[in-house]
Amino acid sequence: MQKRPLYPPFTIGVDLGGTNTVYAIVDKTGYIIDRDSFPTKTPSVDVWADILADGICRMIDKNSLQGNIVGIGIGAPSANATTGSIEGSTNLPWPPPVPLSNLIEARLGLPVKVNNDANAAAIGEKAYGVAAGMNDFIVLTLGTGVGGGIVCNGHLLSGARGFAGELGHVTFPFAQDRVCGCGRKGCLETVASARGIVETAKRLMKTTDKPSMLRKKTEEELTSKTIAEAANAGDELAKEVFDFTGECLGKAAAEFASFTDPEAIILFGGVAKAGDLLINPMREAFGKHTLHLYRDRVRFLISSLEGANAALVGAASLPLG
Repeated sequence: MQKRPLYPPFTIGVDLGGTNTVYAIVDKTGYIIDRDSFPTKTPSVDVWADILADGICRMIDKNSLQGNIVGIGIGAPSANATTGSIEGSTNLPWPPPVPLSNLIEARLGLPVKVNNDANAAAIGEKAYGVAAGMNDFIVLTLGTGVGGGIVCNGHLLSGARGFAGELGHVTFPFAQDRVCGCGRKGCLETVASARGIVETAKRLMKTTDKPSMLRKKTEEELTSKTIAEAANAGDELAKEVFDFTGECLGKAAAEFASFTDPEAIILFGGVAKAGDLLINPMREAFGKHTLHLYRDRVRFLISSLEGANAALVGAASLPLG
C-alpha cells in the first residue's frame, strides 16, 4: 500500500484536556502522522511533563523525524498565550500557575507555543474542518468542562492574554442552583459539560419515578456517553437529560449570537458526539429565544474532524504562526 506523501514543516500538537492528554506529529497540511494519549491526572505537573516529553521523543524516533520538528503547540484550558502558563484552570489536577511552555522547552529543547484549548480547536476547525471558508463562527468545546473559541471577521478573538471566549463561565438562570468549579453559580459548564450531564441525570432520577436503564448503572458507569447510549436506545429519562442540555445550550447560543453575529455555532468534544440528541433541542431553543436578527441565520454543526483532531491540528499550527 502506497504511503501518503508528507509535507514539511512538521510540528507537534498537544491537546491537554481535563481527562486525557493527546499529542501528535502533524505536517503542514494538517495530516496527523502519528498520535498517542495518556491520562492527564498525574501526581504532579512535572510527572505529566516527563510522560509527555518521553512520549514525544518515542514518537519522533518511531517516525524517523529526528531533527525535523520545528516546534510544539499546546492547547490547554485557561492558558495565557503571552506567558505560556496555565492560570487557574478548574479542570486540571495541579495548582496554578503552571509554566507549561517552560516545562516542555526544558525537556525537549524545542520552541513551545501555548494557547487556550478552545481557541486551538477553533483554529483547527477553520483550517481543516467544517468551518473552512467561514470568517465568523463560534466553537463550543464540550468535554470535562465547556470552552469557547470565537472567530470574528476571519480573526481569532484572543484578548489581552488569550482568555477571550470563556463561554463555559457565562452564567444563566437555568443553572443558578449549580456551583461551578470556578466557585461561582450558574455557569453554562455546570449543565453542558460531561459532569453537568451526569448531574442532570442524577437529579432526574431523584425527582421522578420514571423507569430508566440508567438506574441500574453504578457511579462509575454513569457517564455522558452511557447516558447518550441509553437515549439512543429509546430510554425516556436519558432523552430528557439531553433535551434539557440541548435547550440550555440553545438559550446560551441565543445570547452568544448577539456578541459576534456568527455564521455557525460548532460543537466539538466528547459530549458533542451525542449529535442530534443535542443539536435538535439546541436549534429549537435558539429559535425561541434569540433576537429576530439571528433567527434562521445561524447554522448548528458538529465538528467534522475525528476525535480531538481539531484541537490537535490547531495546536500543531501554533508554532507556524
